[in-house]
Amino acid sequence: MKHSIFQGRKRKDLIGLVFVAPWVLGFLLFKAFPLLLSTILSFSEYRIISPPIFLGLENFRNAFSSPEFWNSMRVSFVYVVFTVPSKLAFSLLIAYILSSKVKGIGFFRSIYYIPSLMGGSVAVAILWQYMFMEKGMINKILGFLYLPTPTWLAGRYTAMFVIILLRLWQFGSTMVVFLAALKNMPVTLVEAAQVDGATRKRIFWSITIPYITPVIFFNLLTNLVTSFQEFNSPFVITAGGPSQATNLMSVLIYNNAFRYLKMGYSSALSLILFAVITSVTLLLFASSKRWVNYQD
Repeated sequence: MKHSIFQGRKRKDLIGLVFVAPWVLGFLLFKAFPLLLSTILSFSEYRIISPPIFLGLENFRNAFSSPEFWNSMRVSFVYVVFTVPSKLAFSLLIAYILSSKVKGIGFFRSIYYIPSLMGGSVAVAILWQYMFMEKGMINKILGFLYLPTPTWLAGRYTAMFVIILLRLWQFGSTMVVFLAALKNMPVTLVEAAQVDGATRKRIFWSITIPYITPVIFFNLLTNLVTSFQEFNSPFVITAGGPSQATNLMSVLIYNNAFRYLKMGYSSALSLILFAVITSVTLLLFASSKRWVNYQD
């Protein structure tokens, strides 16, 4: 009997390992191995066509002494600071509206989610670039309304605004998570507040927001990590310009790796960005103890 039970458990463990094997292999091949290789190359000079030469901390010293690096770091933080809060606020607003029981609300939920299905694809970025060109659709609409028609992609601030707007437009995934949280709120809480004479505004700020803080934290964390790694829109739409105004860290890493063939230096930049993202994540987790309310 014991032998058969042992065989049954062994068979279940084997089945479990078979199911988890694709994820483990994918993690080792596409996550762990590149991270290990990047760490090794960050301490060397490597131009692909020649063997790596050990340099020690030279790549990191060059990065921290480079004005281009500090500019990219500043631009990345500006992008994150303006993108993440605005996307969260807009997604929560739309989710709150779509949580209402209105006829045909399912159709509007689907429409609002469509931009996220396209993702951060190159095709969408190219379309966005054409829309905001000097003679693009946006300026034609503004001209028709007798409004100023700026050269969006040639100005430092307007170019940043364009790539932030694209990120904000793709709010569907964040909205769906907020919508699920709002739909799962206990009706008794809202009804009790209404009986006590609370207004809709008071209910939103005093009941809804505190209740969904775990979901806010989740969306904040995922959007922070994703925004720090944003690449397609600044690379395709503005190529990091004008005057490096949209030269995010991801674009700087790509240019050094594949345009200048500085694989070692690019790996060092990647590790620095990884350290920055990790630090911001740890700070966010530390701060969550003060404002995230988990339901026991």
